[in-house]
Amino acid sequence: MLLPLSSQSVIQYLQAIGLCSLEDGNSDLSDVPGSSKKNFNLLVTLGNRRQLLVKQEHHQDNDGNLHEFFNEWLFHQLLKQFPVLGNIAAIASLVVHYDEENSILVRNYLSEYQELGNFYQHSYSFPTEIATAIGTTIAGLHRTTFQRREYRDFMATAPAGQYRYNFYNPAQGIESLTPAIFGAVPKSAWQFYTFYQRYESLEYAIADLASEWKPCCLTHNDLKLHNILLHSRWDKLDNCLVRLIDWEACAWGDPVYDLGTLIASYLKIWLSSLVVDSMLELEESLQLAMIPLAEIQPSLLALIQAYLKAFPAILEHRPDFVERVIQFAGLGIIHQIQDKIKYQQQFDNTDMCALQVAQNLLTIPEKSVNNVFGVTASEIIAPMAKQHHLTQPQKSPKLVPLYYEKTRLRGC
Repeated sequence: MLLPLSSQSVIQYLQAIGLCSLEDGNSDLSDVPGSSKKNFNLLVTLGNRRQLLVKQEHHQDNDGNLHEFFNEWLFHQLLKQFPVLGNIAAIASLVVHYDEENSILVRNYLSEYQELGNFYQHSYSFPTEIATAIGTTIAGLHRTTFQRREYRDFMATAPAGQYRYNFYNPAQGIESLTPAIFGAVPKSAWQFYTFYQRYESLEYAIADLASEWKPCCLTHNDLKLHNILLHSRWDKLDNCLVRLIDWEACAWGDPVYDLGTLIASYLKIWLSSLVVDSMLELEESLQLAMIPLAEIQPSLLALIQAYLKAFPAILEHRPDFVERVIQFAGLGIIHQIQDKIKYQQQFDNTDMCALQVAQNLLTIPEKSVNNVFGVTASEIIAPMAKQHHLTQPQKSPKLVPLYYEKTRLRGC
């Protein structure tokens, strides 16, 4: 029987599991800004100034998945089992308690950090030092676990009584269009599905991503700006500028997905600021954005350059790494729009512009690399190729399939 937590019972629960005691004095409770609607999230400040974030899954809202927190706990156990992964532990907020039966997770709250998304939203500045730290941090996660079977096998552990599908492929398109969708989404969102179904090239590009997906290291799988914490004194520190939180989706995966998802989150800042009018063409709307892409572009370039500098071997494993990252950024934008339709029941002209941008990222990645980063893929990898004697990828001719069955790959 699930033990539902509340603001009245959470202190008693923490006392029962030994994370606080009567000697700690009075405790303050507060909601966590930006908390997920599907989870109970509460920030507990104990008398000794220690802060704990208590989270509980609402099973009825989890689409049948009762163990979202299991991955985060498993990741914590991985770091304990293999102390050599200490560098990864330094970038994560570690779990202090996991209650599988009641789907409760408790972790330390890092009060000296703030969400990176909030920092950008309030400062309207995009320092390249922050992007460089993020790229280096993510590369460290991928590089340290790259092709290490012991870590892969450990992360394949399943919750008690369940079977884990080890290599879930995140390259998913939009679900098949059925009459049920029209009752589940607002009428304004119908054009989203109509647009997607109209272009075979879009579906083909996503199917190609799925077929070329190469799991090879531990990936976070939910790298949005709100899941990255920035130290409040980042401009005075030489390390630990950023930390990654919410490891609920982490698994053995393909690093291009992490980079693509993060770049999509950066592009959302630009796309959300578009000036949209029925009299304006897409290109005009993009140029009139209140936050121009040119302001974010130096950080995007610094991000991928820092990543490749810290993990150049990925280019041997994936010579088309930069182009694939751009394609996953396009897919990430589509997933953002899907989430907005699902959870906010909204779809407007700004979303339609974002969808058109996503289409370009997915179907013409070579050109889109230049648009997003301001330089070509060859220019991005040239310094790494020269320093580490990597071969530059040969461009294969783009062939139009003579026959293409509209399959939607759900795994590999």
